[in-house]
Amino acid sequence: MTTLPTFRTLAAAVIAGTTIFAVLPSATTGQDVDQEIRALAQHPVVRRAVDLLEETDARTISDLVELTQIPAPPFMEDRRGARFLEMLQELGVDSAWVDEVGNVIGLRRGSGSGTVLALTGHLDTVFPEGTDVSVQERGDTLFAPGIGDDTRGLAAVLAVLRVMNEAGVRTDSDILFVGTVGEEGLGDLRGVKHLFRDGGPRIDAFISIDGTGDTGVTHQGLGSHRYRVTVRGPGGHSWGAFGLANPLHALGRAIDYFDTSADAVTRSGPRTSYNVGRIGGGTSVNSIPFEAWMEVDMRSESPESLTKIDEVFQRSVRRAIDEANVSRRRGEELTVDLELIGDRPSGEIAAEAALVRRAAAATRHIGLEPRLGRGSTDSNIPISKGIPAVTIGGGGVAGEAHSPGEWFINRNGARGIQRILLITLAQAGVTPVG
Repeated sequence: MTTLPTFRTLAAAVIAGTTIFAVLPSATTGQDVDQEIRALAQHPVVRRAVDLLEETDARTISDLVELTQIPAPPFMEDRRGARFLEMLQELGVDSAWVDEVGNVIGLRRGSGSGTVLALTGHLDTVFPEGTDVSVQERGDTLFAPGIGDDTRGLAAVLAVLRVMNEAGVRTDSDILFVGTVGEEGLGDLRGVKHLFRDGGPRIDAFISIDGTGDTGVTHQGLGSHRYRVTVRGPGGHSWGAFGLANPLHALGRAIDYFDTSADAVTRSGPRTSYNVGRIGGGTSVNSIPFEAWMEVDMRSESPESLTKIDEVFQRSVRRAIDEANVSRRRGEELTVDLELIGDRPSGEIAAEAALVRRAAAATRHIGLEPRLGRGSTDSNIPISKGIPAVTIGGGGVAGEAHSPGEWFINRNGARGIQRILLITLAQAGVTPVG
């Protein structure tokens, strides 16, 4: 039996409607990748799928509105996940399921290479339970919390699956269409961490659709450590128990030490940041708190620098607690608990890697200039493991992300999803029809 080469290794010249193939090296120089994307876009079924994204754009917006209006607070993505699962099944996948942590996965089998590409958006939003997520339309703008980040990503994933099925596109690689849980905040990428656990499903390349736009290509992961620091003591009346060690005073001292030391560390070397984002505790203005807490975020482009600022942070907290205990006049010592509530690894996929160059070439193909960069997204996990991964936008424009006033405008929205489709098919390979 003759095995047909996959389309990823072919270039095409179209003459009077006839496609003539010539073998290309697999994504070598930038020019070769541009040629690969142009050839891919001329493949009859791919061209049909690209056109269908324009023709079915109203359906994509309908999916966007429907999913946006299903609440998905942190750690409570199940309702939205259940509907996303139904949508995958309605569009057509070979199998679909919800895994142990809540990721929704649809498998579309390829022609048999055995390689697997994951195309993902995240199900969760940052908004708490009870947030009004109804979509309001004013002029050309849709307003709703979470409509851009990342319900647009989910709608784009569905749109790619829809047009591939309707156009009859067959890929060499299997493709997993995934809605992940826990991308935002304290979710700590728990969904994608589960995907890439030991014994998890095979994934050879990973494309995350997050937010909007059609030029960005995130191929570098921004690492972060997040802590919740809880200080406990006996507590008492502000007058009658004066002299007890005060947890809030100790936290204030810790913040001062950390800010002073971290400021010096972050003024040189790889870009690194730190932030005390939340603080609380106590019961009344005239009570010494029995408990106080704060949440701290540290980020760095460099794993080594992230480790360094983490050490500075922990030393600052320990010093503040030790001093508070020494200076107390009576009562029990303070205790402190440092809980790591977020750990996102950094790393990068080289700009010269095939997936990154394909993403850049697809961007150029739609007439735009690619912007390569770094971010904190689901791609951090595969990137840290050396697995080819990028995060790209879902098309259109949006603003006020993570706020109640979040909005989306479907400006060139289909174009952004056309870029996603071309990147996906370039990486997965289109099987020629004999």
